[in-house]
Parts: sequence; C-alpha cells; structure tokens
Amino acid sequence: MSLNISTYMAFFAKILFIILFALSLPAMAATGSLGKYLAEVPVEALFPAADGYGGLLDEAPISPVLKGGEIIGYAFLNTDFVGAIGYSGKPIMVLIGMDINGRISGARLVKHSEPIVLAGIPEKKITDFIDGYQTVDILKMAKEKGGEPPPVDIVSGATVTVMVIDDTIKRASVRAARILGLGGLSVETQIAKAIKAVSPGEMQELDWTSLLGNGSVRRLHLTNAKVNQAFVEQGNAKAIARPEKGAEEDIFIDLYVASLAVPTIAKSLLGKWEYRNYLNRIKEGQQAFIVMGMGNYSFRGSGYVRGGIFDRIQVVQGEEGFRFNDHGYKNLGEVLADGAPDFREVALFYTPQGAVFNPADDWQLQLLVQRAIGALEKVFIAYDLNYQLPDQYVKVEQPAVSMSVEDAEAQAVNALWMKMWQAKAMEIIILLLAILFLTVLFFVQNQLVKFRALTDRIRLGFLIFTLFYIGYFAQAQLSVVNVFVFVSALLSGFRWEFFLMEPMIFILWCSVAASLLFWGRGAFCGWLCPFGALQELTNKIARYFKVPQVTVPWWLHERLWPLKYMIFLGLIGLSVYSLNMAEHLAEVEPFKTAIVLKFMRSWPYVLFVVVLLAVGLFIERFYCRYLCPLGAALAIPGKLAMFNWLKRYRNCGDPCHICAKDCMVQAIDPKGNINPNECLHCMGCQQTYFDEKVCPVMIHKLTRVRNENLHKTRKLNQTREIGD
Repeated sequence: MSLNISTYMAFFAKILFIILFALSLPAMAATGSLGKYLAEVPVEALFPAADGYGGLLDEAPISPVLKGGEIIGYAFLNTDFVGAIGYSGKPIMVLIGMDINGRISGARLVKHSEPIVLAGIPEKKITDFIDGYQTVDILKMAKEKGGEPPPVDIVSGATVTVMVIDDTIKRASVRAARILGLGGLSVETQIAKAIKAVSPGEMQELDWTSLLGNGSVRRLHLTNAKVNQAFVEQGNAKAIARPEKGAEEDIFIDLYVASLAVPTIAKSLLGKWEYRNYLNRIKEGQQAFIVMGMGNYSFRGSGYVRGGIFDRIQVVQGEEGFRFNDHGYKNLGEVLADGAPDFREVALFYTPQGAVFNPADDWQLQLLVQRAIGALEKVFIAYDLNYQLPDQYVKVEQPAVSMSVEDAEAQAVNALWMKMWQAKAMEIIILLLAILFLTVLFFVQNQLVKFRALTDRIRLGFLIFTLFYIGYFAQAQLSVVNVFVFVSALLSGFRWEFFLMEPMIFILWCSVAASLLFWGRGAFCGWLCPFGALQELTNKIARYFKVPQVTVPWWLHERLWPLKYMIFLGLIGLSVYSLNMAEHLAEVEPFKTAIVLKFMRSWPYVLFVVVLLAVGLFIERFYCRYLCPLGAALAIPGKLAMFNWLKRYRNCGDPCHICAKDCMVQAIDPKGNINPNECLHCMGCQQTYFDEKVCPVMIHKLTRVRNENLHKTRKLNQTREIGD
C-alpha cells in the first residue's frame, strides 16, 4: 500500500500541536539558583582567604562571603541581575566574587550551553579569560561609566561568548554594587543624562602650554616603577619575575590624547596644511583623535599589521567602546603646536564605521599594557586616560532626560548585538551578496538550466562557497537547536535582541523564512547548508572515481524518509520540557562535529560523521534524505510555498522516468510527481526538462518541428517545380 505525503504531514502536524500544547502548560524549568552554585563552587575559588558563604540577603540574591565571622565580600550570579544570552540562545552563568571595596576578587563559569565551548575550544581558555577580571574596580566603573577592558584577542572562535561574558560581568557587578551601597552608590530606579553638543567657538591657534593648561590635551605618565608595582599588585609570579628593562625612573610611556572635534584644537595640533587634509578626509558624523606618545612602550604595538586593529588602545564612553583599525589611521611625523615635545610616535585616528560616540561627553582612552610570561602567554593591565573637552567648547543641547533601569538594560543589550554586527560587517556583506546572487539565480532558472554545463559549474562553485565560507570560515551552520531556542523563546517571552547576537545565523534564518514561501526547503537544504554541501561534494568525488551508486528501492525509500520527521517531533517536544536534554540528543545532527568544530572532537562523534559521509559516497545525500531533523523542520512550513517553479510534462512518469532516476534524493515518485518536501531544488530535473538531447518530449517536439519544416521545404520545392 503506497504511503501518501499529505496523510503523513497532517498526522505529524496534529502530533506536534498536541505535544507543544501539553508541554507548554507547566512553567519552564529554572536555569538554576545561586544556592545551587554556591554549593558547587568552593569559596576559596572566589576569595582565597575566606571561610565560607553566608545566608542570602533579603534585598537581592547575593551571598555574603565570610572570614572569621566577618563579611569580606559578596558572591552573586550575573544572570540574577542582567540578561546573559549567548550564542546558544541560553544564559552563560558566571558566579562573581566582589570584595567590600568594590573590586572583583574572582569569577567562575558555572553553567553554559555554548556549542563551541562544550565540545570545541578548551573551556580553560574561557576560564583564563574570566580570570582576567580579577582586581577590576567596579566602583570606578560605575562612577566613570567606563571600566577596564579584559584581555583581548585570546579566545579565537568564541567572539559572541566572550563579548556576552565581558558585558554581563561588568553590568551585573555594577548592579550588585549599587544594591549593596558600596562606595556610596545607591540603587537607581531612574537614570538621568543631559544631552551635550560641541560648541566650536572662535578659531584660534594655541601653543602646547595653553592646550595642556585648558585641558584640550590630556596626559598619562607611567614610569617603569609604576608599571612594575602594578604587576606586583596583580600577583602573577611570572609577570613579577620579568620587570621592565631599564632604571625604575625611566619613562615607560608618556601618553597624550586630544579630541579633534573642536577646530581650534585640531588646527593648533595639526598645523595649517595637515588640518586641510583632515577636513577633506573626515566624513559627516565621524570623529577624530590625535594620540601622541614617547617612552619605551608603543601605543601602536609591534604586532600591528595591515588590515588589523590597534589592540593596545581603545576608546570607551559609557557602555560603548571601540578600537581603531588601519582604515581610520594616519601616521603623523610631528605635532605642530608651538612648544610641543618631540614625540616618538604621533597618530591620527578616526572612529570606525558604526561607532557610537559623542565628543561632548566624557570618555576614556584605555591603554592596555601587556607583559609576556611565556612563549605565547601574556598578562595585561589597563590604564585609563580620562578626557573631557574644556567647558568653553561644550553646550547643553537638551536637558537631562530620565530612563528606567529596565530601559537601560534593554539599551545595553541592544548595544551589545550592534557591536556584533559592526565586528562582522564585511562577512555580512559577502553573505548578503551571495544570497542576492542565489535569489536572482532562482528567478532566472528557466533560462539558466538551458545551459547545462554553466549551471553545473555555478552549482559546484556555490557549494564550495557554502562549505568553506559559510561553514568553516563564518561558522554559520544552521541547526535544529536554533528551532528549539525559537520555540522556547515563544513560550517564555520572545525578545529579538537575543537572536540578533549572531548576525550570520540571523541573516540565514531570515533568508530561509523568505525562501520557504517561494521554493520550500530546497533553497537552504540544497544550496546554503554547509553539511549538505559537504555530502554532495564528497559524493561527486566518489562518482569521479567510479564508486558505484546505490538506488534505494522506492518502497523502502518512501518508508525511510519519514524518519527525520519522527526525530524532529521527538526533539521539539522534548525541547519544550528540557532544552538542555534536547540539545544533547540533537547530536543526531553531525553539523557541530563536521562544520563548527572541524572534526576536532572525541572519536565517537567523529566516527558518527565519517559513517554518514561514507554511506553518502554510495547513497547521495543519505543524511538529508532520512535523518536530518532540520530538513524536517523546514519541510513542514515549506508546505506554504506559494509558487511551483518546477515544470513537468504529462509524459513525466508515464512512460518517462529519466528525471526520477537522475534525482539525487529520489524526490520524484514513479508517477513523475515532485515531492516539494524532499526536493532540494538542485535544478537537475529542470536541466533535463529543457534538454533537447535527453528529454523524450523535447526530442519528439524537435523531431516533429524538423519533419514539419522538411515537409514544408519539400512542398515548396514541388510548387517551384510546377511553376517552372
């Protein structure tokens, strides 16, 4: 008895509705409580000299840390104060210790679901990163709205995870410090901020002494002794053992900075001709800074390379911060203000694209001092050079406006995802261009497929792009886990900003949502899925070496492909009850092992992927056909596709079966009908449809036209003979 696709889909839809309705009634399980993690993390991990934890405070989920019965600090979870949603769509939970002076004494990663950390990069890299927050002054951060940056560029491949940890440790600690009233801070229910603007004033040319005297130029002076003492206070024995070379009183760095938002300051420092160049180069809304330094330490750094960033300095204003890149940098030979010192290095920097900065507000130039303690290992200390334009150059444009703490939290989260998009601007542009190219390709497919060789080359090139750029480089492999997170968000409070944290994934999902209405699941599964591309490319290599291909009997094939729907329904139902359990069972997807982690994983996972790819050498796209829960998840809404782009003849399936035999996933049934839920839109059948040398209908049409033309020619010749 033949199985009907419509019957299957209706059955699965009903089951899915029942499961989701039943499991959404109880509340979602809590991600965890402070008490649970205090029991798991010894107090010595946060406070080496402490005896134990005290009872939770009434005001907030904060536990005092005790020594000899006296409170020496406090412990709390970042997630109890701020949102901390990571790449996985779930919270990254960090237990934070803060002493009574408002300094972080220690922090411990206690729970997360980040795929790149769970089974990719060693978790020790993340814990080492978190250790870099020891001694960060939270009171200073709260009062100056800046804070010290963490060590940079040390956790490759975990950008989102690191940025979320950085953001939430800082903001949660400030919130906790306010609740505790440390350093005179108080709980804020409203945040007020006046809007300031630059007042250019009259153009003047000031000498160096005047610029320093009125605060137009600010200075940070560090000697070797100060830097050595700072590393001693940090307590790293290896760093202490490697003091700076030279005498203690030698200048480590004498650093100066100025904002060029005021014409008087800019022209005084740059001089007449360089000031003209500056005016010609700077774009509307862009800001510029001049940084000057002398001493043994370079603010540019010896590791700077073309196309990179300057990782030793950054600008911080409020919750915003940015580093300079080579596109916004110009090396200057000297400072032309009268009486200016002879600096070792002078640089002009412009704000990068997308940076949020108001030159009229206070800001800090943060200098990151690094010290090597091994061949590849470094430790860091950050110094703030505070800057504020002189009062005569600042005007209040609007009075102070109030903002609720909730609005401030939403603003901070928005600022974080915007940073993610800015950091990946070039990757985003390339992906959007690729999606645009594919969209145009699909709209002109009827013309394209008439050129079989060209179509094959374009498809091969796009599959290679998908595997190596979208997959291995951009790490933008979609997963059924993303579907779990989406369903969980719908049931527990949907917030767009959490899905915007990873721009490449977000863009791909948006393109999938749109393409489902036009082409069903085929646009993604057939063209944009890195693991799908890997399967198809390996099968092409196998065919090149004459590996025999296995055709699954139709009766067996139509009973196997529903397996992926059963897997998906089981996983999605389980995810509503326990997202963590569903994620572990979602390892039925080989995407994480093969694409995200590039096979760098324990042998059982690698063996599973190798087996799937090995079977795929004989049965093309084996995993896509029978096991992929993501494919099943896309096929269900794919039923809403409004257009039928795939053309068929009445003779397809009766008697012709050429397309059915050639279809790489057997999406064409014996009657010649294309199953849109299984079709990957490879365009193979459409190439045959228009091929005058392969398709019997086209051959017959061509033969008939030729015969008619031949008959007309003969008749014309006969008429001419009679006329003669």
